[in-house]
Amino acid sequence: MRTVDEISESYVADYAALNPITASYLGIEGHEDRLPDLSPDGYAAREELTATALSSATAAEPVDERETVAREAFLERLGLQQEMTHAGYARSDFSVIGSGLHEIRQAFDLMSRDGDEAWAAIDARLSAIPSTLRDYAATLTDEADRGHVAAARQYAEVAGQVRNWTGQEGEGGDFFSGLVAASDVDGRLRASLEEHATAAAAAYAEFGTFLQTELHPRGREKEAVGRDHYALASRYFLGATVDLEETYAWGWHELERIVDEMDATAGRIRPGASLDEAVAALDADPARLIHGREAFRDWMQQLADRTIEELAGVQFDIPDPVRRIECCLAPTNDGGVYYTGPSEDFTRPGRMWWSVPDGIDEFSPWREVTTVFHEGVPGHHLQVAQTAYRRDTLNRWQRLMCWVSGHGEGWALYAERLMDDFGYLADPADRLGMLDGQGFRAARVIVDIGMHLELRIPADNPFAFHPGETWTPELGLEFMRQHCRMDDPTIVFEVNRYLGWPGQAPSYKVGERIWLEARDEARGRAGADFDLKAFHRSALDLGSLGLDPLRTALTRL
Repeated sequence: MRTVDEISESYVADYAALNPITASYLGIEGHEDRLPDLSPDGYAAREELTATALSSATAAEPVDERETVAREAFLERLGLQQEMTHAGYARSDFSVIGSGLHEIRQAFDLMSRDGDEAWAAIDARLSAIPSTLRDYAATLTDEADRGHVAAARQYAEVAGQVRNWTGQEGEGGDFFSGLVAASDVDGRLRASLEEHATAAAAAYAEFGTFLQTELHPRGREKEAVGRDHYALASRYFLGATVDLEETYAWGWHELERIVDEMDATAGRIRPGASLDEAVAALDADPARLIHGREAFRDWMQQLADRTIEELAGVQFDIPDPVRRIECCLAPTNDGGVYYTGPSEDFTRPGRMWWSVPDGIDEFSPWREVTTVFHEGVPGHHLQVAQTAYRRDTLNRWQRLMCWVSGHGEGWALYAERLMDDFGYLADPADRLGMLDGQGFRAARVIVDIGMHLELRIPADNPFAFHPGETWTPELGLEFMRQHCRMDDPTIVFEVNRYLGWPGQAPSYKVGERIWLEARDEARGRAGADFDLKAFHRSALDLGSLGLDPLRTALTRL
């Protein structure tokens, strides 16, 4: 019988072969010139692979404590993937934040552009886009015939994104022609790249029309997914089962606590000022503004590099390959910040991406210091890249393929709070930026659970916000506008994201809550011998795993 590690390692290799885009994200070489089969048969093949691996791992006996943790993580993740598939949510999953369209486009951001061989792989992938999108349309149509559809809003919004990506709208121009324009190859390969980029853009534009004319009319009018769907999605994103009503009530208390802290911090920025007055004063201060996107990217890079240098060996053990991160401007303008991990051999570093919306060319660093900590070190980059580095203790699936939102996003939010504890937010403006982000995540707990479960807004809520009414998307947007100090296009995108990705938005704050509880439990077990640096090292060395398995594993350390 194969060991847990052998089953896990085989699963990574086999899945990468069936989904070359996943291979690109994971930095696994050998699949750069292909796209995945997005037809119903292609999905079925990947689902069968997962079911077989799950069955094998269930029967396997771990050889030691390390494999016990690996097996628990593997069974929990693949088991939930299978539940999502059986419920009809996996193939039909479609939102402004994620779909087959997004995955194909983003894969090009991660591909090497160095030399003719790299550009030949890009050309091969570009040439495959028209047929791949036809297969994807067939899958979504088949799912719609079975009654598995997203909300109509998601199809319409993604159709709008496609118009931006293909240069029909917005300031960004055609992504595919822009990609090829960056090439320094010529001759026959250059001509082929230009031909296939044009065909790819046309295929995307055609798919956008398909979304608008075929799927939008079939999409759900009601955007709330209901309790059964939401409970499963919450377990999937957290790797833990939580009481949704208790978590909703906690979100209100947590937001109130954070707002009180923000009010106090505003007084440190400008004595006697309200929160809004303090924010206005910061935004009006020329010394606190950065003009231009490249200048902002440079500021991000400098802060990320300096933070790694100062924390390494002092607060965290950071291996040499993990001490490199690249800060990048995303080639799209959808809004949002995200992190992509390093390749398996670290030749491609971990990267922090900023997708800047149209019309935004002025930036307030006081808002974003905490974002650099969240996406870089000690947040995602430390967690993800260090996991990828641990070949001696983690199998390949743990290092490259396992990701649990509550674990990862919870850690990154916890990391922001750590940086305050370490004294890196001594400037009250930077601390206000951290608290604003914390409040934003707490508000998402309330809005996401409230909208999808159609809960009542507490009559005695601390903000006197529509007491006793039932949550709707319109009220969700109004609430987020009241509690977020972001540009409005980003807030609108965020609410659309919650509506299309149920259960994910609360995973940040709920994940942080569980990380804090796990730390307190570890401190209670160790007493006076508790070592924070050692706790972080031991916890991160477990790799990414569901938050329930994390708690169990920590008790055995």
